[in-house]
Amino acid sequence: MAYTSDCREKEEHDVVVVGAGPAGSVTARVAADHGLDVLLIDRNPEIGVPVRCAEGVSREIENYIEIDSRWVCNPIKGVITYGPEGTELVITTADDPAGYVLDRRVFDKSLARDAACAGADVRVRTRAFGVIKHNGKVCGVHVNAAGERVCITADVVVAADGVESRVARWAGIDTRLRLEDVAICAQYLMCDIEANRDYCEQYFGWDIAPGGYAWIFPKGARCANVGIGIGANHLRGRRVVEFLDSFVHDRVGGGDKLAVVYGVVPLSGPIYKTVTDGMILVGDAARHVNPFSGGGIVTAIQGGQIAGAVIAKAVRERNCTARRLREYERRWWREFGRTLYAGLKAKNYILSLSRTDFNRFFQPLNGELKLSEYTERALMKGIAKRSPKMVLSMIIRTLMP
Repeated sequence: MAYTSDCREKEEHDVVVVGAGPAGSVTARVAADHGLDVLLIDRNPEIGVPVRCAEGVSREIENYIEIDSRWVCNPIKGVITYGPEGTELVITTADDPAGYVLDRRVFDKSLARDAACAGADVRVRTRAFGVIKHNGKVCGVHVNAAGERVCITADVVVAADGVESRVARWAGIDTRLRLEDVAICAQYLMCDIEANRDYCEQYFGWDIAPGGYAWIFPKGARCANVGIGIGANHLRGRRVVEFLDSFVHDRVGGGDKLAVVYGVVPLSGPIYKTVTDGMILVGDAARHVNPFSGGGIVTAIQGGQIAGAVIAKAVRERNCTARRLREYERRWWREFGRTLYAGLKAKNYILSLSRTDFNRFFQPLNGELKLSEYTERALMKGIAKRSPKMVLSMIIRTLMP
């Protein structure tokens, strides 16, 4: 909803970022580094809580930010993927470690702290409930700050408020998702279990996780994130936690549950429109998640860096129109958009298979796959080489009207 009414409390900033996840915090930090007056707000009382993430990330993250050992619960050598008929694909790289399992509570707080150190004003318990428009252009947000309503104007509003972003919808961008484009996830933090500390493990099978997969990501000695993501259109009246409990019973056995979290992952591929006059969408709000793997931390950081730089130039030029901000769209598409689109094609191909063909898909993937680097692009290329039928089918589907 767009509000134009007067407020008792008013503030002015160059940029207001709604949502202090990785994408929002990185956008705020980069914009502040360029000398802008930036406000970063989050509706929760604590940044990084609740955690709605399996917390695994490839070493590619080091291309964009410096790793802090305080974020890292467990370095990993690679990923083991288990197919429905006992196939086992061990994915490794020349690098050791190939990636990390993070502590998102610490990680997210650290990124927000970096934004604050760059000069951004960071506030929690601050919930946006509408956008401000003038002559059709977004020029701020209305927020509830610990019970007090405040009118915040800005040259650019950054929608970093996650899946089906309400801020973007209030501005007129359709961020709704179909059931088939959503994975519903549940995860336990478990201790006193036997878990492979060297590898993240993924389990595929229609009986385990229809339209998705289950995972065990190590978080230290006898501790791991044990979770499951299922296509929303495949739940058929069952709750996702029922599938998770079955998986824990069959694959994990005993152990203690220290926490449970639920979440939604967008698997639609990136949306075309990620800017409008006075607004940019980043992270999950822009659907910058690979539909093939469900991973989105690295692309959130990449997108945030691009958004912050583009916003800085636009504000300095006093031109924050959609036409000017489309530089952001061109750049994220060039840097990682094609990979997300390829991930969408791969996901759609796999989910179109019958159960028999789905099982057969994993057969040529049995064994070891060594990548030069663990990135989404390298992973899909490696799998494509093992399964040429997938590539051919994807090409045919792309060319068909």
